[in-house]
Amino acid sequence: MAKALLGYVGGSDPRLLAEMRRLQQRVQDLESELVRIQAENEALTAAASHDRSMESVDAHQAEPALT
Repeated sequence: MAKALLGYVGGSDPRLLAEMRRLQQRVQDLESELVRIQAENEALTAAASHDRSMESVDAHQAEPALT
C-alpha cells in the first residue's frame, strides 16, 4: 500500500535514471571546473603578489650593477 501511495509502479523509470545520470555528470563537470578556476585564481594571486613586491623596488634609488 505504501509503495502505491508513493507512485511505485515496479522498477525504476528509465527517464528518471537518465536524468539522474545527466545531473550527476553535470555536478562532476562543475566540480572539475571549480578546481580549475581555483588553481587559476591562485596563480593570478601569486603573480599579482609578485608584481606588488616588484613595485616596492625604487629603480632610481637602487645602486648601479657592477660591470
